[in-house]
Amino acid sequence: MISIKQTLNTNNLYLIAGPCVIEDEQITTEIAQKLKHTADKLKIPFIFKASYSKANRSKLNSFTGPGIKKGLKILKNIKDKLDLPITTDVHSVEEIEKVKDIIDIIQIPAFLCRQTEMLIAAAKTNKYVNVKKGPFLSGESCKFIADKIRKFSENKIILTERGNSFGYENLVVDMRNIPILGMYNLSVVLDATHSNQKPNQIHGVSGGTPQYIETLACAGVAAGANGIFLETHPNPKQALSDGSTMLPLEELESLLKKLIAIKQAIN
Repeated sequence: MISIKQTLNTNNLYLIAGPCVIEDEQITTEIAQKLKHTADKLKIPFIFKASYSKANRSKLNSFTGPGIKKGLKILKNIKDKLDLPITTDVHSVEEIEKVKDIIDIIQIPAFLCRQTEMLIAAAKTNKYVNVKKGPFLSGESCKFIADKIRKFSENKIILTERGNSFGYENLVVDMRNIPILGMYNLSVVLDATHSNQKPNQIHGVSGGTPQYIETLACAGVAAGANGIFLETHPNPKQALSDGSTMLPLEELESLLKKLIAIKQAIN
């Protein structure tokens, strides 16, 4: 397995991708296998992502995942079987303690990005920490997120741009945030799927505009993003969470080829 440090400290584009949530072990493993095959084929560093629990669903009866105990077991099996670095999001200091020996990158969700205790706990694990930029934050204000982590850890920080709230039910991406985040001497990622989300829909399920995933991904890499974050599924319409914003798995390879070409051109 290529180390996370090797993956991030390079001029090459890297990929963080996987399904929104673990639906079951079989389909999650199949997605990981296909992603690894594509990443190996294109020689792009790859980190697998899947959530064991989604804590911020709109409706009480929305699918949230298998939970931390079963979910971590599935993620560890994938990590060991496919020799892949993995990441997942956490929702509390207690969860950080439970995942730190299995997960390679600890992901802080956007709506928890300023929670000081969580940022400090994540930093103290000495793992890489990927903080999703909240839709209520400017790029400049993320400096203070980085400062909190650096106080307790080496410079193992990823900041992920995923859009800003535009009204009540839409997100927009200010591409200036990519170079702004880059000023803080850390790795910058663009989340090309959640950036296309339309949250807070009145029927209780988020909508999205996945037809613009390629547009945002290409723009993000051109703006200087070090990595791309994508949620993907063989059949997004049947996905149990965030299906309205996920990239169909069969479209991944052609998109990555374009992104790699853009990255090479600007290098």
